[in-house]
Amino acid sequence: MAQLALRDIRKSYGTVDVIHGVSLDVEKGELVVFVGPSGCGKSTLLRMIAGLEDITGGELTIGGKRMNDIEPADRGVAMVFQSYALYPHMSVFDNMSFGLRMTRHPKPEIEKKVKHAADILQLTPYLDRKPSQLSGGQRQRVAIGRAIVRNPEVFLFDEPLSNLDAELRVQTRVEIAKLHAALGNTMVYVTHDQTEAMTLADRIVVLRGGRVEQIGAPVSLYHDPDNLFVAGFIGSPRMNFLKAVANGDGSLRVAGVDVRLPSLQRPMVAGEEVTFGIRPEHLDAASGIELSLTVDVSEELGVTTYVYGTVGNGEAIIAERRNHETPRHGDKITLRFDPAHVRLFDNSGVRIRAA
Repeated sequence: MAQLALRDIRKSYGTVDVIHGVSLDVEKGELVVFVGPSGCGKSTLLRMIAGLEDITGGELTIGGKRMNDIEPADRGVAMVFQSYALYPHMSVFDNMSFGLRMTRHPKPEIEKKVKHAADILQLTPYLDRKPSQLSGGQRQRVAIGRAIVRNPEVFLFDEPLSNLDAELRVQTRVEIAKLHAALGNTMVYVTHDQTEAMTLADRIVVLRGGRVEQIGAPVSLYHDPDNLFVAGFIGSPRMNFLKAVANGDGSLRVAGVDVRLPSLQRPMVAGEEVTFGIRPEHLDAASGIELSLTVDVSEELGVTTYVYGTVGNGEAIIAERRNHETPRHGDKITLRFDPAHVRLFDNSGVRIRAA
């Protein structure tokens, strides 16, 4: 039985529907990330799990128990918000223990749980300090510690790193991954940052417009997207998309060259327009189909260089190159790719799969 189960979950505000029948099973100990652009419904869905938003339709269960009408405090969940929401006049110890004190846990038990959480989060030296004496990363760890001491069945994280600078985001992301490995609790994590999603998740739920576009392991979504939206959203830099036209003989005309692909599950009619997708790292093959790229800008990142330019009739493309000289604006370079790495999408954005 799943630790957390959503069955056709719906949310409406009056006549406006914002969540359109989401179904999902989250297994015990799994870390699932909700990801998608702003306004896709990921935080609303998380708040419905927490009990902070009413469920319009469908059923939510935690540990096999129906939770639709259960109060947030009785659901066995603990939520870490985007804002730290710490009491400024209280010490770190008092902030972390506040919930336990409100539920009248014995003092020795409170001290034991807070000490355990502080050890895990490396906060022991700061237990007597006020939040104003801490860095942003340390404050977020205090907020996470406040959740840990409750020992919930499910941890809920609502974009907990968005208020941190770039370096702290990386550090805290690693700490959350280590925390999950150490505790083994079920976690649901919301972010708009697909790099966070790829780094942390056992599985990713990609949302758009209140609907699930695809669910799967990070590597699976990256290499095997179901549609154009997922292909473009997962991956940084994003997948390249070029216009292509079927020749009618199993090949495509794209960026001025003919590309013959592995056999597809359905034939393409001559003249059919499709979207040709290929990731930047797949344009640096030693052999294969050749494209001529006119360089606009090169982004030098050490061992890797991202080259931004145009191919064919001026379509923009990004190529990842390793162990090459850095090309300059106006240079023409040759890109090579294996057709097996191409992903095709029809006019509705649905993937045309290989046979």
